[in-house]
Amino acid sequence: MCSGGFAKCLGITLMPLCIVCVLCNILLFFPGGTSVDSENITEQVWYFGGILGSGVLMIFPALVFLGLKNNDCCGCCGNESCGRRFAMLSSILFAAVGVMGAGYSVIVSSLAINQGPRCITFKNKTHVEWGTPFSDGDYLSNRTLWTDCLEPDNVVSWHLSLFSVLLVMGLIQMALCAVQVVNGLLGAICGDCCGCCGGSDGAV
Repeated sequence: MCSGGFAKCLGITLMPLCIVCVLCNILLFFPGGTSVDSENITEQVWYFGGILGSGVLMIFPALVFLGLKNNDCCGCCGNESCGRRFAMLSSILFAAVGVMGAGYSVIVSSLAINQGPRCITFKNKTHVEWGTPFSDGDYLSNRTLWTDCLEPDNVVSWHLSLFSVLLVMGLIQMALCAVQVVNGLLGAICGDCCGCCGGSDGAV
């Protein structure tokens, strides 16, 4: 497969991942599927890891990858393939942006999973208030602790599921962008194996 065609496949794969990450981050603003006051939303949700990191920042490399297949490889005053080589080289920079964006989302998601959600819990077994009852991921290995969150309903599974999706999607995005770094280097050094200039046999 041409390096440009392979990059297009990566771009096509990244686009739905971006959408999923944005949707997950939006859903996290409604813990347990309910509306709560902004100060009672888990802190890491406001870092917008899914919206900014794996969403907005990832759209730019995805669009660049999608356009590489149609780049004019006969640019540079007719110098065969130098336009395509430059495009593949520039895609490495966008892939690096994608890695940073996805990495940011992964870090935020990891912190959120480790901390656990904000919820209504007993304070000193005397009254209820909003807080973060878990620490150091202790609830991950001890599901009985989930009952410490009284409301919203199912907030722990909601929090854990959505941030886990963001974590996995971010790791996949990082891997795809890293693959494009290698693909871009090969395309810049070796050129596109499907050179469009050579594709027109009748060209003078």
